[in-house]
Amino acid sequence: MLRFAHTEYLWALAAIPVFILLFIWVSRWKSKVLKAFGDRNVVNNIVADVSFSAPRLKFILFIIAFGFLVVGIADPQIGSKMVEEKRKGADLMILLDVSNSMLSQDMQPNRLENAKQAIAQLIDNLHSDRIGIVVFAGEAYVQLPITTDYSAAKLFLNTINTSMVPTQGTAIGSAIDLGMKSFDFNDGTGKSMIIITDGENHEDDAVAAAKNALDKDVTVNVIGMGSEEGAAIPIYQGNKQVGFHVDSAGHTVISKLDESMGKEIAEAGNGTYVRATNANSGINIVMAQIEKVQRKTYDAKSFKDFEDRFQYFLAAALLCLLIEFFITNRKSLRLSKVKLFEVKNP
Repeated sequence: MLRFAHTEYLWALAAIPVFILLFIWVSRWKSKVLKAFGDRNVVNNIVADVSFSAPRLKFILFIIAFGFLVVGIADPQIGSKMVEEKRKGADLMILLDVSNSMLSQDMQPNRLENAKQAIAQLIDNLHSDRIGIVVFAGEAYVQLPITTDYSAAKLFLNTINTSMVPTQGTAIGSAIDLGMKSFDFNDGTGKSMIIITDGENHEDDAVAAAKNALDKDVTVNVIGMGSEEGAAIPIYQGNKQVGFHVDSAGHTVISKLDESMGKEIAEAGNGTYVRATNANSGINIVMAQIEKVQRKTYDAKSFKDFEDRFQYFLAAALLCLLIEFFITNRKSLRLSKVKLFEVKNP
């Protein structure tokens, strides 16, 4: 298990492309200066002992050293021991609607991104509860099996988009059924679901699925995304919006929040219905209800005894800098034979 103690320092690696561009610009500027200095043969005789390959080699070593230094400062750590520990919590399954209607912009920046931000907020507030994610449109898929790895949960959350489910629609009932299959009912932990959707269910009987879930003591909560007025559904090509969805008559399709459906599902699942807004995602209200779910002790595996490995990267950085320091800008017969660094005199 690899992790970094200070991941924020890794952002410094973004400076490497800047260094490369700056080096290229300086090299071209020097070349222009030499060309403008005078006759080419005369200039070549003046700089006969100057190596044009050494600066490049020194720069490559500097970049490598910089990379090692940044990684070392971020302090990579390796978990050398996996242990089983007892935790007390509940199982929470998030069912996220990824149909095209979730791209409507009556919530900023759109319904789906607003929902993902709410889920990220939920993950940040979890401690011992396990979490899983099911995505659905016309069909449902498990995006993340039940886990206590909150970092993995956020990683999988960031990859969610409307194109990941090929069949369009809103099959909430199928998502509930798949969520039920993802639970382990043998461990005795309390279980609950949160459905985040605009409620436009046309595929199956979501209310019946919620009742079946409640029969197994799984509460079903619903967060409605969108507004009663609704909004058009944008069409994208790449990252560029090129228009809006239209019906067979050529009229722009307006997607509206179906609150009645959301309330029916929540009532059938003995859960809570909340309509999200730009100011309040409603996740805290739902989580207050989920806190009432019975929590039981379960076995969880985790890595312990993380060992620092920063010293190896710092040593490699120091070695590269030492080599770079002893390389001179005078021509070396050995370097001149290396084709990688051959440069024609300007």
